[in-house]
Formats: sequence, structure tokens, C-alpha cells
Amino acid sequence: MNAQETVAEFLAEHELDSEPAYRILDLASEVGELAKDVNDSTDYGAEPEEVDVKTDELGDALFSLLAVAESLDVDAEEALDEALAKYRARIEATGDPGSGE
Repeated sequence: MNAQETVAEFLAEHELDSEPAYRILDLASEVGELAKDVNDSTDYGAEPEEVDVKTDELGDALFSLLAVAESLDVDAEEALDEALAKYRARIEATGDPGSGE
């Protein structure tokens, strides 16, 4: 069983169905908590080498992202593979993974 299937099973077991919009808002909130950890631990970027992200907060964000994928009926592994292919193609074409936008 992969991570997305584990999350889907947990959601079903605990009757935590939700619309994609709410899942995405939850994901934004969880990523915001990661940003807060970074702001707090680095003195708002003044000491970037001091970054300290709580593992459980990272897990919350990952759970939320997989729940988003599940709610949209998107295979997260396939989406990741597509993203990696896109970045590889950019690096090959331009030497940089950024989109330039």
C-alpha cells in the first residue's frame, strides 16, 4: 500500500470526506505552519542555517497534500513523476529547473 492509499483508507475509516476546496485550504494552512516554524527558528530569515521544522508539521502537510490528491482523484505518484519529467526537461533545455516566469 502506498502513502496515498494509506491516507485514503484513514479518511474513509474515520468518515473524513471533504470537498477538494476544503482540502486545499487545509493544505495551505498546514504549509503555513511550516512557514511559521521556519520564521520562528531562523529569526525571520536572519539566520537561515538555524531552520528547524517540526517533523509532525511536515507530516501534517504531507497528509493534507495526499488528501487533496485523493479528493481530486489524482494519483499522487503519477503527478510526481510528471513533475520530475518536467523539471528534467527544463534542466536539459536550459540548465535550470525554474520555469522562468
